[in-house]
Amino acid sequence: MNQLIKPPKSLLRCVGRAIGDYAMIKANDRVLLGLSGGKDSLSLLHILAHLKRHAPIHFNLGVITVDPLISGFDPSPLKTYLADLNIPYFYQQQPIMEEALRHIRGDSFCAYCSRMKRGIMYSTARKEGYNVLALAQHLDDLAESFLMSAFHGGRLQTMKAHYTNDAGDIRVIRPLIYARERQTADFAKATQLPVIFDNCPACFSKPTQRHHIKQLLATEELAYKQIFRNLLHAMRPLMQGNQPALQETDDDS
Repeated sequence: MNQLIKPPKSLLRCVGRAIGDYAMIKANDRVLLGLSGGKDSLSLLHILAHLKRHAPIHFNLGVITVDPLISGFDPSPLKTYLADLNIPYFYQQQPIMEEALRHIRGDSFCAYCSRMKRGIMYSTARKEGYNVLALAQHLDDLAESFLMSAFHGGRLQTMKAHYTNDAGDIRVIRPLIYARERQTADFAKATQLPVIFDNCPACFSKPTQRHHIKQLLATEELAYKQIFRNLLHAMRPLMQGNQPALQETDDDS
């Protein structure tokens, strides 16, 4: 019998501060969490569930998983896990790989898959009455996106903390923006969360630009312990919702 787990105070503080700083969750919001089954989204599931029970404002929580029906990635065990947690759960399947082979024109599969998954999450949120979509990217993800955009695109951009989608009907939030990847990894390992490892051959057949940037940051952090704090300070103006949109992905580890 699976049960909700109380996250460590360090993670709760990070998320609570992010929610407060960016007014992410308001009274009576209906929040739909995008759950891939990675360590980050599973951690955020338990954090939001804890806050739902203990936060001073009332909000509702639902969860969605988009199964792209790709060989090597099977999130279906999440169905059994969520069934015990008494949280509304929506499991959507779509043959994104097959569709990509027919429709991609000069775009990467990862970008196409991301757009398709985001579209499914938006449509499910509308159908089920959710006005907020929660995604599980953390500070490491934002820092990597910031450097990738600067190095490879010549732009100063990163993922936004809280913004409204183009249609104007769904707010997108990232409550883990102040949390480090190692925090979610430690939480998932200590509590034996049922992490679904993403082994999509289209994404992991060769080292990616993001992987290179991740290694670069890890090396620099050994010498400069404050590097992520400094990067957060540099990125803050770019994290506001009124900044130009970055081509984002929904993946989490």
